[in-house]
Amino acid sequence: MKSRHVTLIILLVVLADQALKVYIKTHFQLEEHHNVLGKWFRLYFVENEGMAYGWKFGGQAGKMILTLFRLGAVIFGVWYLGNIIKKKYHKGFIICAALIFAGALGNLIDSMFYGMIFEESFSYHLAKMFPKYGYAGFLHGKVVDMLYFPIIEDAHFPKWVPIWGGDDFVFFRPIFNLADASISTGVITILVFQKRFFKQHSDKKLYDTIETGAIVNDDVQVQ
Repeated sequence: MKSRHVTLIILLVVLADQALKVYIKTHFQLEEHHNVLGKWFRLYFVENEGMAYGWKFGGQAGKMILTLFRLGAVIFGVWYLGNIIKKKYHKGFIICAALIFAGALGNLIDSMFYGMIFEESFSYHLAKMFPKYGYAGFLHGKVVDMLYFPIIEDAHFPKWVPIWGGDDFVFFRPIFNLADASISTGVITILVFQKRFFKQHSDKKLYDTIETGAIVNDDVQVQ
């Protein structure tokens, strides 16, 4: 697979992710939601300072650590993608790695720049883009999430269930974005097809080892 094809995949994912985030940020008030396909698929605007799917990580210090980790992961990802393309790994694995990289880059853009180029979002106010002052500094932006799939809603855990007995139950509760979906798709696909993805490369390494062109004769000691 050629590097230009990988670059195209990454650009398409990042552009789609950022276009949807900018639209939601500038057209939805915080926690505003609208049905797309009935009640089971909604656009629901929330922001988070943590990891994928709204998981939290250690307040402002954790936010900084997470953003720097994302930055390091993206820098490493550039090298890694170039390496697996050069070594001609399985096409499916390269595509999955590109999806993971694109998702990490998409959320990194939010963390790095959104605090400077957007106003703060509130439940009573639409945020403007490129205000005089942003809502946070470099590396402290919030990640925009909007995809919500409450497939089962208005249900309750039975009272006999430990800890959650009697509580409301929603499946699927997390709200996420296209970048999160891209990462999850890449990771899950690698886990499902790992034998197929890595068998080709293992076979190639074995073939390269055997076909070394080394001279074998009676003078060569065999251990």
